[in-house]
Order: sequence, then C-alpha cells, then structure tokens
Amino acid sequence: MSTRERTKRELPPVQEHIDKLRKVVEEGNYYGALQMYKSISARYVTAQRFSEALDILYSGACIELEHGLVNCGADLAILFVDTLVKAKSPCNDETLDRIRGMYKLFPRVPVPPHLVDVSDDEDVQNLQESLGEARSRVDNLTSFLRAAIKWSAEFGAPSTGYPELHAMLGDYLYTECPELDMVRISRHFVRAEDPEKFASMLVNFMGRCYPGEDDLAIARAVLMYLSMGNMKDANFMMDEIKRQAETKNPELSESKLIQFISYLLETLQRDALPLFNMLRVKYKSSIDRDQLLNELLDEIAERFYGVQRKNPLQGMFGDIFKMMG
Repeated sequence: MSTRERTKRELPPVQEHIDKLRKVVEEGNYYGALQMYKSISARYVTAQRFSEALDILYSGACIELEHGLVNCGADLAILFVDTLVKAKSPCNDETLDRIRGMYKLFPRVPVPPHLVDVSDDEDVQNLQESLGEARSRVDNLTSFLRAAIKWSAEFGAPSTGYPELHAMLGDYLYTECPELDMVRISRHFVRAEDPEKFASMLVNFMGRCYPGEDDLAIARAVLMYLSMGNMKDANFMMDEIKRQAETKNPELSESKLIQFISYLLETLQRDALPLFNMLRVKYKSSIDRDQLLNELLDEIAERFYGVQRKNPLQGMFGDIFKMMG
C-alpha cells in the first residue's frame, strides 16, 4: 500500500478537525490555529481528498476573519484558492458562494480623515497606524481575489476572470484604500459587467476628487471599455454619468476631454478613421494630460480600424500591466 493510500484511509472525518480547530481559535490561540489549519489541510491535499481540505480551509478563513484576524484569514483564503487550482475545481456557484462568504468577512473600516493636528504626536501616530492597517487589509484582500480571478479564468469563467470577482475587488479598493488608484480600480470595473455600478462610483468620485481628476477618470473608463471593443457599456456608462451628474456637477459637460469622448463615441459607430484621427489632433492637449489615454486610443484604432501600433511592444506591456493590476 502506498503512503498516499495509507494516508487516505487513516484521516479522520473532517468535521472532527473543524470542531477542534474552532475551539483553538475561540480560546485565542489564533496563530497556533493558523498553523494547524495549514498542516491538517495539507494532509488531506496529499491524500487527494480535496473537498475535505477545502472544507477545513473555508471554515478556518471564516473563523479567523470573524475574530478580526485579517492576516490569518487571508492566508487561509488564499490557500483555499490554491487548493481549488490543485483540485482543478470548476468555477461554479457553490465555490463562488464560498468566495463571496469569505469576501464579506473582510472588515470595512472608515479611514479617519487626513486632517489631524500635526502638533499632536498621538493624533499623528493614530492616523499612521490606521492607514497602515487599511493598506494591510487591502493588500490581503487583493491577494485573495486576484488569485480567485486567476483560478476562475482557468476553470470555466471568461478569460479575463469571473466578472463579479472583479466587481468585488474594484469596490473594496475604492471604499477601503487610503490612496485611490483610479486606473487600477477602473481596470477591474470594466471587466465586471456592471456599468451602472461603475457609473455610480465615478459620480461619487467626482464629489471627493481634486479639480481636473473627474473628467480624466471618466475618459479613462470609457476608453478602457472601448479598447476591449465594448461599445455598449461605454455608451451606457457615459449616458448614466451624464444623467447622474446633471445636478451634482453641471460643469462636467464643459470639459474638453468629455466633449472629445462624446464625439469619439459617435465616430466609432461608423467607419470614419479620418474623423477619428482629426479628433485626436483637435483635442491633443486634453488627451496629453495622461499618457494612458494615448495608449488606449492606439488600442482602439487597432481594434476598430485595423491601424497597427507604431510600437508593437506597447500593447504587450499594457497586457502585462493589466494582469498585474
């Protein structure tokens, strides 16, 4: 009898471990429990009893997160996804429900306002600690969901990953990250198949960003949709933003960049490469505010009009960047 077969027979029912480990956590031995979750689940993986290993890891991630141990919970959540890959588990509702369950247990803590009394050392220290904790929560959640997106793309979801997972990550990055990276957030939302929610988030961003950031964020989002060939959501989102922003930010329509985007959406509905090029020249100073806009427009020219990029590596590096986001 092989070692694997012997292990397979010797392992006790998984519920015994789950109950025992729950007690260890509830007694406050969080890190001891973490090591036990890892070692015990590894034995089930070795025996190729993947379903039971997943039960242990899911239970452990949830219990640790419920007790506020984000690092421990995230470790087990990531290990859960690693085990899905080893088991070649398909992307189905049952597994996605478990990923949703773990995601919902990651804490959402309002980041304190940055306006503190800099002469008060305690205030400054408290702020620094709060920001550090927020960054750590975001990093942990990001590692977990990026692994889940990669797994989903490999085992049944679209090649860019299951849309809802992108929506979950984009939403957490937007609400919890102390330093907003709208490019990174937008890269997830354009893959989330929820332009209405994306539009609402951008309208919310308009109310909290510095002057001149709002039209850039909107332009980037629309161009990202278009660079993927998604005219429908690009148009829907632009209409939705205009509708929602009508009362909140009436000056938006006066932005040269927003005017360019409106003309571009009309132009792409017909075979009009000369007009496309003319718009890029006319609004060059607005487009040049962010180099990413030019890169996205080159991708759009290639997708809609077959125009080869001057630098063939540009698209490749862009793809690598997207995967890293």
